[in-house]
Amino acid sequence: MVMVPRSDAAVQNDTVSNGGSAVARFPLHGEALGDKQFKSPGLDALATAVLFLAVDLTVVYANPAAENLFKFSSRNIVGHALGEVFRNDSLLSTAIHHATERNCSYLQHELSLTTSAQEKFDVSCTVTPAEIAGFDGYVLEFNEHHQQLRIAREERLHDQTEASRWLIRNLVHEIKNPLGGLRGAAQLLERELERPELTEYTQVIMKEADRLQTLMDRLLTPQRLPQLAPLNIHEAVERVRSLVLAEFPDGIRIHREYDVSLPMIEADKEQIIQALLNIVRNAAQALKGTGDIVLGTRVARQVTLARKLHRLVVMIQVADNGPGVLEALRDKIFFPLVSGREGGTGLGLTLAQNIISQHQGAIELESEPGRTRFTIVLPLRPGSA
Repeated sequence: MVMVPRSDAAVQNDTVSNGGSAVARFPLHGEALGDKQFKSPGLDALATAVLFLAVDLTVVYANPAAENLFKFSSRNIVGHALGEVFRNDSLLSTAIHHATERNCSYLQHELSLTTSAQEKFDVSCTVTPAEIAGFDGYVLEFNEHHQQLRIAREERLHDQTEASRWLIRNLVHEIKNPLGGLRGAAQLLERELERPELTEYTQVIMKEADRLQTLMDRLLTPQRLPQLAPLNIHEAVERVRSLVLAEFPDGIRIHREYDVSLPMIEADKEQIIQALLNIVRNAAQALKGTGDIVLGTRVARQVTLARKLHRLVVMIQVADNGPGVLEALRDKIFFPLVSGREGGTGLGLTLAQNIISQHQGAIELESEPGRTRFTIVLPLRPGSA
């Protein structure tokens, strides 16, 4: 990819005098393109959403990241004027005008754009006058505010999870040793008791010690690394669906919204089933046995996971129409022993996140009263598609 800033002479040729101020002069629609076709493999590979405009503000090119961000197809917008793609493009046109006047990049912050399909996006945009592959025009680079916040939140959550996991493992080892001694002492004491009715108390000590031992073991799992093998994600999702329906036969309705064209992923089937089961069962318990759960799958492009850009990822979504997660718990819901449900252990979502993290994936939560959605994101290995 060759990106050459336009020369001052080129800028001069495209401007006319208007009351003493320089105003961009754009050729007629299609004048800049002629019969040439724009191609740039370098822009295709970028994670940043990029549009390339001819000097008349006609869209010449949109890379896959732009298609993913704005939810349109490049075939539907190439050849159309910028004002036909975005209904409110005045600030964007102003940014292009400033970039033209200065003959350098111009950054427009807090830009709110509405597409012709009425989709709204809050972005920042960098406009750069450039020549690419023989075309004069403008490179528009878009960064979605939500995406930047999501990546920062994911990195912060990853660091917090690693810190809490290290703390828990050390704490569990410190607790398990005295638990064993406590149970052993209760057994010895039971043998020495002369009154049989007193054994009830030693039994309570041993049962509670066993319960705590089980809890400590669950905090330490999963210990083994994933055994990766080709997996059709719908096999795992359908297995979880049947298990949850068997557990909640009355009142829970589970709907499917699958993209059946998804390729195979490399994953540990049993661990993925366990992670999905914890999340779907959590949704069913939040509904208290009555309500709707939607299981959906789809592909997304150019997604950053664990500080690494992936060209394609698989998304598994679990949505319910329950009361939602309390706002005070949303940033802590994946921490161990944190639960928004009375009687919950607070381990199900923690274990699910550990499993997905071991698969180089991530879990995201969106929640409001009446709608809660967990999104599991797993990378597709190169060549899977």
